[in-house]
This record gives sequence, structure tokens and C-alpha cells, in this order.
Amino acid sequence: MRVLAALSGGVDSAVAAARAVDAGHDVVGVHMALSRTRDQFRTGSRGCCSIEDAGDARRAADVLGIPYYVWDLSEQFEQTVVADFLSEYEAGRTPNPCVRCNEHIKFAALLDKAVALGFDAVCTGHYARIVVRDDGTRELHRALDAAKDQSYVLAVMGPERLARSMFPLGDVPSKEVTRAEAAARGLSVSAKPDSYDICFVADGDTQGFLRARLGSQPGDIVDSDGEVVGEHDGAYAYTVGQRRGLALGRPAADGKPRYVLSIEPVNNRVVVGSADELLVDVVAADRAVWFGTPSADLECSVQVRAHGVPVAARARVAGDSVEVTLADGLRGVAPGQSLVLFDGTRVLGQATVTSSRRAAVAAS
Repeated sequence: MRVLAALSGGVDSAVAAARAVDAGHDVVGVHMALSRTRDQFRTGSRGCCSIEDAGDARRAADVLGIPYYVWDLSEQFEQTVVADFLSEYEAGRTPNPCVRCNEHIKFAALLDKAVALGFDAVCTGHYARIVVRDDGTRELHRALDAAKDQSYVLAVMGPERLARSMFPLGDVPSKEVTRAEAAARGLSVSAKPDSYDICFVADGDTQGFLRARLGSQPGDIVDSDGEVVGEHDGAYAYTVGQRRGLALGRPAADGKPRYVLSIEPVNNRVVVGSADELLVDVVAADRAVWFGTPSADLECSVQVRAHGVPVAARARVAGDSVEVTLADGLRGVAPGQSLVLFDGTRVLGQATVTSSRRAAVAAS
């Protein structure tokens, strides 16, 4: 097969490309340039979009003996991932930019361009497994290494894009094995630190980035009874479940910490309350993407954060909407988060959280 290997400049994508070469595929490496103003991205290894990463990707391609190109996807990245990030926060929701990058860039813009150029598949260094059943059905599963599993952020891709994807690292037992393989192959990125944080927030200060883009929007911080207990400079800078940085002028009557319960963009208010008030056991979501046709009523496990613990649930599906009832409650579930449904290790589908509630409270 003709395979386009997405080379981020990190060790995972380099080893994934090497394994595709070993498998006998005709591999071409490509690095995605996601900004035309490169200095807005951090240097070093904190993100995945620094200028050093482009050089590391080129050196990896040279070692592997494969052609290497840089594709400018900066306009698509700004118009989709960054724009979505800003609009979601401004609307009082909590987005996951890695999910949106996989949806709009890696498995949309990149994959579509690859197919148009005659490639059969895109290979990435994500930790996830593709299982092919006897009837040819391709399923997305968790990686063998649970600590590195990235199936959560890949669930948005859907079956059609999964059909043209390769994840050679899905069966790797640990990141240490990947690093050892990279060193044995002579790849200079073998000891490169993992990337983390949001790649387009250059200094890691998400609130500062939002403030610079969205400006000052002062308003009230209120408790669950509507009483003003503080002020904020922009509701967009807060997320459900947040405890630190509230700077409240009035302590809670019981002396216990307060947490952000909800964001009300229409009223420009941040609502705070106790840890108990954060607990929810019913989550509604829409814009569902399914791998196969789901049952209208199914038992599953769900996850609402990339590194969250899966929780047993019962899901009721209606079109592209889904409502899950959790066996055990979760705290800090925010609109905008990605809700991923699993059957064991298999990804069933993904949807975007619209609301959450406590069933007992709603019934009273």
C-alpha cells in the first residue's frame, strides 16, 4: 500500500513510520505546519508544533530513507481547531482541542489530501488498536498499554476514516519499548520528552491565551442560590469542577471549598458550589459518531476525559443524540467535553456533552 506517515517530530510517529516501512508499504513522510507564525508556538518539547519538531521529523525521515514533505495546514487549523476552542469557551463549554484536531486536521484535511494524491492510508503514532473481524469489519480498540491509550481522542473519526488509518503502536506494551526501538533504529528522538499541554498556547497559559483573544468581560460569581460571592474578568476562563483561582470575597458558610458548577454565558455568570453539587449521574450528548449501528438501549462504559476512568453506564440512543445513566456518579462533567462509549476495549462511538444532571435531584 501507499502510506502517508504523519511525522510530528516525536518518537511515537517516527517508530510508527518505521514499522510501516518494515511491513513493506511504500511510505512517504509528511509534517503538518499548523502555523505560519512559528514563534507563536512553544519551543522545546512541551507541544507538538514547535519549529524543532519539524527538524526532528525531517531527520527521522532521513534515517528511515523515505521522502519527506511539509504540508501547510495552518489555515484549516486556525479556522477549525483554534476557532472552535475560542467559541466553545466563550459559550461556556469546555472543548478538547486534541479531539477537534483529530477530527478536522489529522483525519479530515490530512487524510482527504492523502486520498486525493493516491495514498491508501494514513499512518500515525497514536496508541490505539484496529481489530479486523472475519467479515472485514474494522473496530477501534484501546491500546495494549492503558497508560498511553489514545482511543478517547480518536473516537470522533468514525468508521470511514478508520478504514484508511494505521496505528502501528497499538500493540506496544509500554512507551519504554517504543523508545528502545527508536534508539535501536538510530532515531535521534528516542529520548525526546513527551509533548503535553495545548500546542497553540505558546506559554501554557490557557487563561492568558483566552483573555488575549476574547478580551475583558467582567461579571459576577454567584453561589447556587444566586447570591453574589465574587467577580470575574471573563466567564470563559473558568471550567466546571475548577477550584483554584476563584478568588472569592466571601467564604462558604460551612467553610468548605467551592467549585465551579456551571458557566452561564448569557448572564455572564459563574456559578459555584460544594463538591457534592458537582456530582452527576445522567449525561446528555449530541452530534454522535458511531462505529456501526448502535442499539437503542445498551450497556457500556463511558469516559469523559482523555485520561479519565471509565464508568459503567446504560445508554439510550436516539439518532445522533445519546443519554447515559451512570452506575456511579462523576464530578465535573462539562458541556463541550467528549463522551466516548466503550464495550470492553472496543469503541462504540462518541458524542459531545450538552448537559448533565443528578437524577435524584431532577426527580425531587
